Amino acid sequence: MLLTLYQRDDCKLCDEAVALLAAVRAPEFESVWLDDHAGLETRYGERVPVLRDEHSGRELDWPFDLERLRAFIAGA
Repeated sequence: MLLTLYQRDDCKLCDEAVALLAAVRAPEFESVWLDDHAGLETRYGERVPVLRDEHSGRELDWPFDLERLRAFIAGA
């Protein structure tokens, strides 16, 4: 599983998402910052933070909690 977290600088919700990822001991993930990418901002702007499984294309939009995050990582 290759995970990407789409987020913004100075984003409290993004910080919360990172904390949840740590709490569930998620696999390593790449952070992609939307601030300087107009195309990504258009795609993810209203939904940030967004966790994406790059292999399957599945995406988990905010808000998510520990249960939803665990299920997403487990592939449910």
